Amino acid sequence: MALLANLTGTARVRYLLVGSLTLNLVLMGAAGAVAYQHSSSATAPKPIAGIRRGFESHFDRIAASLPADDARIMRAQLRADAVKLAAAETEVRLSEEAIRNSLRAEPFDPAATRTAMAESNRARDRFFQLVHDAVAAATAKMSPDGRKAIADWPTRRTDRVVTQ
Repeated sequence: MALLANLTGTARVRYLLVGSLTLNLVLMGAAGAVAYQHSSSATAPKPIAGIRRGFESHFDRIAASLPADDARIMRAQLRADAVKLAAAETEVRLSEEAIRNSLRAEPFDPAATRTAMAESNRARDRFFQLVHDAVAAATAKMSPDGRKAIADWPTRRTDRVVTQ
């Protein structure tokens, strides 16, 4: 970091740009590696160590609340999109780690933290877009009762927790 302190503003920006590009390449490489690892497998990806609640368990809880035929549709859609969703979820987790690393860095660089936070927001937005696409694709094939169950799902879940 002493090297950066002696540089002019333009040179410092160049180093930060190179660092940012390197971080983005690492994140995309990790997401690509996960996608490649799971692309050769016919089964759904295994949960990532350390992630307690991923998209798979969330979809399983939703599918369990649906009529049987609609649950099969939801699970089939999840299997069809599993690689894309796993890669996007991994990208979100890695971007969150990048935020934590930027906050721990000495000397602290607020610009690097803002950049990491912005990338995390973009990764989360990409992940949720894929989730929304999967739900929309599944619900287009479901019965009216299945769509109603999904529409009421969070409320029903909250009611169930409160009454226990």
